[in-house]
Amino acid sequence: MSTAQQVPDILSSEFAANPYPAYRVMRDTAPLIWHEATRSYLVSRYEDVERVFKDRAGEFTTDNYAWQIEPVHGKTILQLSGREHAVRRALVAPAFRGSDLERKFLPVIERNARELIHAFRHTGSADLVADFATRLPVDVIADMLGLDKGDHDRFHRWYTAVIAFLGNLSGDPEVTAAGERTRVEFAEYMLPIIRDRRRNPGDDLLSALCAAEVDGVRMSDEDVKAFCSLLLAAGGETTDKAIAGIVANLLLHPDQLAAVRADHSLIPRAFAETLRFTPPVHMIMRQSATEVQLSGGTVPAGATVTCLIGAANRDGSRYAHPDRFDIFRDDLTTTTAFSAAADHLAFALGRHFCVGALLAKAEVETGVGQLLDAMPDMRLADGFVPAERGVFTRGPQTLPVCFTPPTGTPPQ
Repeated sequence: MSTAQQVPDILSSEFAANPYPAYRVMRDTAPLIWHEATRSYLVSRYEDVERVFKDRAGEFTTDNYAWQIEPVHGKTILQLSGREHAVRRALVAPAFRGSDLERKFLPVIERNARELIHAFRHTGSADLVADFATRLPVDVIADMLGLDKGDHDRFHRWYTAVIAFLGNLSGDPEVTAAGERTRVEFAEYMLPIIRDRRRNPGDDLLSALCAAEVDGVRMSDEDVKAFCSLLLAAGGETTDKAIAGIVANLLLHPDQLAAVRADHSLIPRAFAETLRFTPPVHMIMRQSATEVQLSGGTVPAGATVTCLIGAANRDGSRYAHPDRFDIFRDDLTTTTAFSAAADHLAFALGRHFCVGALLAKAEVETGVGQLLDAMPDMRLADGFVPAERGVFTRGPQTLPVCFTPPTGTPPQ
């Protein structure tokens, strides 16, 4: 067992600036660390994080979400297990895969991406975080749920407060209070809409959630509200950072950018490698159900385990040249990268694998494809070098680019 003093602390400014050297030290010399400030065990090696997520032996639970996310979302499917979890997941999953996703929501994604790009295409410059990445996922989710996209700023404020709450590793009371206020405000906003949608259903995801039934079980108003809150926060924040991350990674690797420009079928490869190389979420917690032996020591029963995805995804025992961005690597399987059989860890694994993974893939594939088509000579603004920010979630905060605007009269 190691102590946090032997490596840069995850709450330090040094770690926030660049966690990857610290991750390397953890994997090599301290794969299991007791971290006093977060009262959790830090796990950094791929084999250990994979074991925790897959949990084939029933060693880990999501009981930690009772204090970690319930205060801001209410009780969600992430906290459930067994048949209760299986039924709730069966209620929501159909909208995020297969024909429903392609038929109903792919046109929504295409339209929203096109509208956002149209707003800056004639200017010759844009900040792809502020003008595109932070807006597309939230606009898509609002359209999917049949909500007013005019409330975008409110949605963005809410999910930013929720993510700050989840990443509040130092226990800042103001961040905690803001997150708890968001739960109240979101409920006041959503519950009347949910009740109206039950009376007057439409052809939208919210209506489908209200009507869904599996084995005689339907979702309550509170269930639907909690899932919408989770969808907005998780789907907004993570896809926002994934879009910014894939574009930044490609712009920093011109040869790979050229390959993707020439062949858009490579975008899923680039996305999968971005999820491995610069994952939007760097930490996911679980709770041990029993005493568990992991690399470096023993985790007692009832302990919080912080799985360091950003560390595990760069484990040299799993990936060749792990600190190299390479969309052509042969040790990352693109065909399974957006399923529970993924061999990266950015969406977790096992029964709690991200239900929105295929939605994220569709948003990234469509959004990046449209950006490359609209701006074939897109490049980083002069002198700008992308930099990630964040600890719990991480990605570029700004991404200024320039490009040649189309000829002709710009839109009025």
